[in-house]
Amino acid sequence: MEATTTLAKRRANGRISIKSGNKVEQVMAGTIFVLTLLTILAFFFFNYAGLDISRAIPETAYNLKTMFLEPALSHFTWGEAVYQVGITLGLAFLATILGAVIAFFLALMAATNLSNLWVSKTVRIVVAFIRAVPTVLWVLIFAIAAGLGSEAAVLGMLFHSIAYLVKAFSEAFEEVDKGILEALTATGANWWHIITHAVLPSTFTYLLSWTFLRFEINFSVAVAMGAAAGAGGIGFELFMASGFYFDMREVGLITYIILLLAIVLEIMSTQLKKRYFPAKAVR
Repeated sequence: MEATTTLAKRRANGRISIKSGNKVEQVMAGTIFVLTLLTILAFFFFNYAGLDISRAIPETAYNLKTMFLEPALSHFTWGEAVYQVGITLGLAFLATILGAVIAFFLALMAATNLSNLWVSKTVRIVVAFIRAVPTVLWVLIFAIAAGLGSEAAVLGMLFHSIAYLVKAFSEAFEEVDKGILEALTATGANWWHIITHAVLPSTFTYLLSWTFLRFEINFSVAVAMGAAAGAGGIGFELFMASGFYFDMREVGLITYIILLLAIVLEIMSTQLKKRYFPAKAVR
């Protein structure tokens, strides 16, 4: 109706009224302006006591040069470095696999096309609350009961992984063609047959993609938890090198190791999806 009215107006006066921008663009521009203003104001509230810019800039440049141009191991061997990397990967892998399995079944209850309304809403509310709490806080909460260490780190990452994957998996389930579900229901298929013969085959590529994405996130979190929760791994060595030994060369080498692992994980996930699901590989 609105398009018809606009077209009639164009025919009546022979002119086309062009307005620059729309409400979405105005909101985005306003948001960017407010954030920029707050950023500028934040600089005026910093505590600059004892800061000497003339010394800070060259010292920062020297530290960066030492870190990234002169990397070296000083306080542990390459064998220990591989072992610590294995611990970090193990923490991320354990939290991701357990989280994906639990999230799969919870997502079936959270999907509106596979569950009744009140169950779906209940699961969504619970996982939204869990997801709103940062992973670090969950780790600290579990550390009260389990103590600082790998147990608290895995439980904290597991909790947040479940909430994250439930949202992702349930949205993938809701994208399944309703016609397929109705056709299977008409043939007398029960709920579990619908899941195994329609939902899972249609969404497995997306489930794999989201699981790999969460694994990459958990790897980064495991690095941080190695220092914050005493979970060990390469993150703990990074914390010791930067906060205890003040060895910038070792910090630089550990940073390169972490960056290299992140790149390898990204390549592996991409190649796996292309190898087994070439037609639906996620870009």
